[in-house]
Amino acid sequence: MKNISVRRLDRIPMEDSDVEFVERKGVGHPDSLIDGIVERVSQDLSKEYLNSAGMILHHNVDKGLIIGGASKVGFGRGKITRKIEVIVAGRATNRFDGRSTDVNAIAADAAVRYLKEHTHNLDVDSEVTVRSKIASGSADLTSLFMRENGVPLANDTSFGVGFAPFSTVEKIVYETERYLNSEAYKRRMPGVGDDIKVMGLKDGARITLTIAIAFVAKYMRSIDEYVSYKEKVGNDVAALARKFTDKEVDIAINHGDSIEKKEVYLTKSGLSCEAGDDGSVGRGNRVNGLITPFRYMSLEAAAGKNPVSHVGKIYNILATKLAGTVVTEVPHIKECHIAMLSQIGRKIDDPKSLSVSVIVDKGSDFDAAAKKARYLAVEALENTGNLTKEIVLGKYSVF
Repeated sequence: MKNISVRRLDRIPMEDSDVEFVERKGVGHPDSLIDGIVERVSQDLSKEYLNSAGMILHHNVDKGLIIGGASKVGFGRGKITRKIEVIVAGRATNRFDGRSTDVNAIAADAAVRYLKEHTHNLDVDSEVTVRSKIASGSADLTSLFMRENGVPLANDTSFGVGFAPFSTVEKIVYETERYLNSEAYKRRMPGVGDDIKVMGLKDGARITLTIAIAFVAKYMRSIDEYVSYKEKVGNDVAALARKFTDKEVDIAINHGDSIEKKEVYLTKSGLSCEAGDDGSVGRGNRVNGLITPFRYMSLEAAAGKNPVSHVGKIYNILATKLAGTVVTEVPHIKECHIAMLSQIGRKIDDPKSLSVSVIVDKGSDFDAAAKKARYLAVEALENTGNLTKEIVLGKYSVF
């Protein structure tokens, strides 16, 4: 593996920086919803291909759109007046060895099931329209995908990146959304909708969380109940943050509200897309679940890409996983950044370049740490093929 390099980063870790921005779009945000839908479509297509053809056939269904509807909402009530529309597009093999696969029927069913599983106050059957416009795949890419040479060949020239560990602010932002969208929290606070966005700011010794929550109107009959709900959620988030930091954490929920005018963030479904907010694949969280402008990032839309040869998905997942392994298993490495570059037609376990950049403790043996990190990188590449099965089974989130 001559294409692996390990270098020392001479800079302070993100944890010790003075300023940091971190964002997470929750599971009900329209960008996250469409990411989740197309990823489910890919998983279901992969399983159908395995059942019918004995292998995963070529597909990329990484194009999708949620077109927001319209609604009328007031305290204690709400109604969707124009349906939310979901459109799934991309390319997929619809015929192989004399057998046909109804890829659009599979996609539409996957979208409906995903929405039913991940929303709590949306009547998917009556309030959502789903359209699938998946066409047959590009002949040259399908041919590349199907070559029988043991190891899949990269179907694109692209890169993937990952880093570890999360900083304190990254942990707080990530865990705040997961906590507020957990089933346990929804049972206790059902008025908290699924569309939640958390923005974290570290500015010196102070952390600020600005949180947008699409509250559910039927659980709040007055402005006083709405304010009480916000206060309870704020207290819960503050208690969660104290598990991660001793720093002062300021929390602002629905900062655009005007309580005096009773202009507040209420929805019928707990989703902003009921009233005009749209969503598009790849505009939300990166593979690690966050948007981190102070870190290595890829603009690749991983959701919906095939899990066999599309490095835009595989390398981002692999880089994130490898970075975590390096900081866990190599003493004195405080922070690790991975960047992997593919070359179309090249075996996916032999990238054009794999760069490992690390921040090490002062006075530590960099050469020893680099040797171990390189070994872990080689080991990760050798196990690249196992990622496909794990992705199909939903082991890795891509948003």
